[in-house]
Amino acid sequence: MKYLHTNFKYDFIYSENERRSGSACPFKSSKSIKKNSGGASPNFNEEKKLWKAGFNYVVGIDEVGRGPLAGPVVACAVWVNPKNKTKFLKLGIKDSKKISAPKRKQIFKALKNHPDIKWGIGRVSEKGIDKINILEATKLAMLKAVKNLETKTKLTFRHSAECRNVNSRGIDYLILDGNFTLRPICRAQGKQAQGEKYIPQKSIIKGDAKVFSVALASIFAKVTRDQLMEKYDKKYPQYNFKNNKGYGTAAHFACLKKYGSCKIHRKTFYPVSIAR
Repeated sequence: MKYLHTNFKYDFIYSENERRSGSACPFKSSKSIKKNSGGASPNFNEEKKLWKAGFNYVVGIDEVGRGPLAGPVVACAVWVNPKNKTKFLKLGIKDSKKISAPKRKQIFKALKNHPDIKWGIGRVSEKGIDKINILEATKLAMLKAVKNLETKTKLTFRHSAECRNVNSRGIDYLILDGNFTLRPICRAQGKQAQGEKYIPQKSIIKGDAKVFSVALASIFAKVTRDQLMEKYDKKYPQYNFKNNKGYGTAAHFACLKKYGSCKIHRKTFYPVSIAR
């Protein structure tokens, strides 16, 4: 089985810059979130097109954790109420990589229980990644996120013409960050339908920098994964997962050389694959 390789130089630079760039975020609620001044923010242009076309439950999806040497890949699916969308544009929501860790946490805290925002999380462990490769694990995490959103909000998938026997309120369009689509999904009466069909979906490269729901999904996914890695840090303190989040920093490479790999390291990723 072939596995995808990661860009360790990028991961190292990103992780190091992230740790150095963050300063304490001043806001404590959605009312006090300041709008970012640098660069264009994601908007609702893509969602508006779909809402006008009759798709009410448009869900944005993004993932985090494709590049690290350790820990799961985590995806988030986000739905924003089209009736009350405008107020969220004032919050300065951006791709999670473009804002500091403290600000991500504050946005997550302010919006995670907002009545006009629904979200679900999906994750695939390091073992799953090693088994099916990181690309397929990313897709699976996204599917799990959609299912989690469906379960949390009591929504069911809106069915296409091929599944008209079930007429129910539910998720009817997916916007994905990336250049791939997910496998067919079609459900009838709680079971996999004969002749699966795709939920209508669209993939957008750098969607987390362009589409509001995808950008918010990137933030929720990032905060969720960071919290998981901070928990793992308590179990495996020698690897400093609290700070590197499993990414391939120089210090992490040194730890692998000194201690070898631990249970949550991805055994098919270099240099974990050659660590003792």
